[in-house]
Amino acid sequence: MEQKESDKIIYDKNVIEFVTVAVELCAILEAEEKLPRLEWIDRMLKILPLLYLKATLLPETVASFDEMPEIFVQEEDYSRVEQRVSEVMGEEDVYLDVFIEEMKYSDRPISAFISENIADIYQDIRNFISVYQFELTNQMENALEICKNNFKSYWGQKLLNVLRPMHALISKGNSITGEGLLNQEELWD
Repeated sequence: MEQKESDKIIYDKNVIEFVTVAVELCAILEAEEKLPRLEWIDRMLKILPLLYLKATLLPETVASFDEMPEIFVQEEDYSRVEQRVSEVMGEEDVYLDVFIEEMKYSDRPISAFISENIADIYQDIRNFISVYQFELTNQMENALEICKNNFKSYWGQKLLNVLRPMHALISKGNSITGEGLLNQEELWD
């Protein structure tokens, strides 16, 4: 029995690995349990680079766009993720971003929010993996193409942007828990 060409792409090893990492990211962001800031940042600093790597390995697609993928993330879903991340990050949610188009025309630093960028990434990733989770086979290749294009033009840069301030918080050992400076063992446990 010969496998269709699109089945080879949508069930490619690299696609399945990307889906696996994306599901884990969504599980962290959708979890009801509120993690301490250091633990949450630690998880993000492990999963986000892996998501980036897996996105770069996605195969070339030949999307037909005969049937557009469904949109699963509603405004309230986006807002819930953004709010949860904002609560975890607290005063550390805001950072200066130099990779914003408006920065070219500004003589002042431009603020960005980790929570907003994470919610933007979540929205695209959740829409993509939902197509796979609901086994909407006829939409998978188109969803893959959209996700891959959005990674290149939109959320890939957002992912990289949030790594910098989170890394700075962890590596400097700033008083991000409100308990004063932390030693290295506390940071990485």
